[in-house]
Amino acid sequence: MDVEGGVPVQSRWRRSSWGLQKATLLLAYQSFGVVYGDLCISPVYVYKNTFSGKLRLHEEDEEILGVLSLVLWSLTLIPLLKYIILVLGADDNGEGGTFALYSLMCRRSRMGLLNNIHANHGSLSAYNQEDPREEPKSSLAIKGFFEKHYSLRVVLLLFVLMGTSMVIGDGVFTPTMSVLSAVSGLRIKFPELHQNYTVLIACVVLVGLFALQHYGTHRVGFLFAPILLAWLGCIGGIGIYNIFKWNPSVIRAVSPYYIYNFFRKAGKDGWSSLGGIVLCMTGAEAMFADLGHFSKLSLRLGFTIVVYPCLVLAYMGEAAYLSKHREDLQSSFYKALPDRVFWPVLIIATLATVVGSQAIISATFSIISQCRALGCFPRIKVIHTSSHVHGQIYIPEVNWFLMFLCLAVTVGFRDTEMIGNAYGLAVILVMFATTCLMFLVITTVWNRSVLWAVLFTVGFGSIELTYLSACLAKVPHGGWLPLLLSLVTLLAMSTWHYGTKKKQEYELQNKVCLDRFLSLSSGMGLVRVPGVGFVYSSAANGVPPMFAHFVTNFPAFHRVLIFVSLQTLTVPKVSPGERFLVGRIGPPANRLFRCVVRHGYKEGISDHFSFENQLLMKVVEFLQLQENDAELGGAAEYSGGELSVISAAAPSSQLLADVDAALMASYSSNSSGGDIDAGAVRRVRFEEPCWAGAEEMKSEVKALLEERESGVSYMIGHTCVLAHESSSAVKKFAVNIVYSFLRRNSRRPAVVLGIPHTSLIEVGMTYRV
Repeated sequence: MDVEGGVPVQSRWRRSSWGLQKATLLLAYQSFGVVYGDLCISPVYVYKNTFSGKLRLHEEDEEILGVLSLVLWSLTLIPLLKYIILVLGADDNGEGGTFALYSLMCRRSRMGLLNNIHANHGSLSAYNQEDPREEPKSSLAIKGFFEKHYSLRVVLLLFVLMGTSMVIGDGVFTPTMSVLSAVSGLRIKFPELHQNYTVLIACVVLVGLFALQHYGTHRVGFLFAPILLAWLGCIGGIGIYNIFKWNPSVIRAVSPYYIYNFFRKAGKDGWSSLGGIVLCMTGAEAMFADLGHFSKLSLRLGFTIVVYPCLVLAYMGEAAYLSKHREDLQSSFYKALPDRVFWPVLIIATLATVVGSQAIISATFSIISQCRALGCFPRIKVIHTSSHVHGQIYIPEVNWFLMFLCLAVTVGFRDTEMIGNAYGLAVILVMFATTCLMFLVITTVWNRSVLWAVLFTVGFGSIELTYLSACLAKVPHGGWLPLLLSLVTLLAMSTWHYGTKKKQEYELQNKVCLDRFLSLSSGMGLVRVPGVGFVYSSAANGVPPMFAHFVTNFPAFHRVLIFVSLQTLTVPKVSPGERFLVGRIGPPANRLFRCVVRHGYKEGISDHFSFENQLLMKVVEFLQLQENDAELGGAAEYSGGELSVISAAAPSSQLLADVDAALMASYSSNSSGGDIDAGAVRRVRFEEPCWAGAEEMKSEVKALLEERESGVSYMIGHTCVLAHESSSAVKKFAVNIVYSFLRRNSRRPAVVLGIPHTSLIEVGMTYRV
């Protein structure tokens, strides 16, 4: 028997296999509280919205079975086949959603516009993952076509932003539709209850829902999965009860013949009812968007084993009840409940709507955070509500804005029929956007034949376009609202991206050459003041125009100067060992360094003090590498050469020394009273390298540590971006008015980075783009 360390290999394999299965089952259980809430609450309002229009004139068994057959096949083809089986495979290193598909294309080709234009990411492992499959000619042709035509890349980005803005709009309609539909069940037991009271109760529930968001989903998440499982158990059990009690023959609806028969009899009225049937698929996109919190296997297990069967039973049971009680079409879900379980199911339904709403609200936070990181959304405050899971975030401005819109929609529309029209249009547009993006993913990322991509796009796209045509017909009856919200969000996001891109291009075009800057500095009589200065800019090489402008007007800077460039890449996460690129500017006597910090779009800086400490550690480790590597003997004369990747755990960084980080001592000159807040004095751990064969610290490293103790300051640009005088009127409106308005009302870069105000140097400058 093969034994290693006294433990049989077979036994260890079984143990690890069971551990993997246990983790998958745990993730599948947790997914019920996050992913499926929106999809599982749909039975409350699908039949009501479907039979709310002219389909009321068609209330025979053939029409009811036809609607049931449409619901069953829609659930099977879109959520199950398209998303669970196929689309979940298009993850971006475990992340899902519209931006995940786009980031895949950005990395594999030049089809995207979000590729960082400042740095070469060839050393990043995420950009060098080779697909063993040979690229077919069709894939190369599609890539070349997009790379050749810049306008197509712009259209592709706008299409992605449109899909993203629809998901954000979904965050408005999901809570409104779900809560109002659940609360309206009270009117079944109290018919005299005025509609104003149900609207008031729904508003109270919505305010409570959004007021709880700042606690974070991790604090109440343990309640969500049991609630949704109880809800699925209720609708599944009641569905079985109604099937056997009222009409067991509804099982015939699994035959697609009833779909043909439905359209043959209902005609145009049947086509119009598709705007209500589409609501049975709400939440399918959320399964893909929330993939980053779980695994593909866990989502597939949870949906196929529990969610899908329970939903099928619920819709069948409700159809069985309707076949014998056609007068209850407008309140079929609650009318189909046995009297003994009415109140428990109503309470669980209301709680389930909170679960479903929580899922889409959290997804909205995540999507907006990704857009902000990639430069497609204004700077906003992002609060991490969990120290263990980075994806659990809270955005106050977005939360209260969503609450305001939800209340406005609830009070303004008051009727679930009009809200359902708006809701259905938002849902189907997001699905169609994913289908179109999957065509490009299949051909350019998976390197499959274009025939497979066409089969996928035509198969699912034709179904979605049919639903979309019915939803567009309801634009005058509430469908205009998601279009308006999407248009406003799209304009804001695209304008912000355009203005940010122009600002970065200006900095690249007007950066000062290092050699020229160093030669000019020697004749300007520069004064080097004690301390360490961090200069933040988007330029990964050269001297940013903001710093050159500062030195020209005030010829002095710190003895140790570090140019920091923060870059967000089109990958979810960057390995800690590949995050920092460090290099030297000019001869060692200048003590000028450059550090490029690379983050994924799901990451960010949570603690600026620890980030500052990390930066200095990487500079020290860079100096150590220069000293130890004999091949870098000429590195002291480095000027604008290659940057070195500093790994996360340098083996020689073993000696730890405590360093007092009394940052507020250097702030006292800027404080109003001159008093130093004792709570602001921190003690941090700073790694000092220990060189083999050398007992004393190298002079340059020692000087760096001494300058840090002298004080740290941060320089950042406070720019005013204006369109050039020769620009068109459209560009002037976009940059001078819209982009300037967004910048004035968004958070300042220094606040987003958490830079202490008393150590901040802002350099004012006007960019004419």
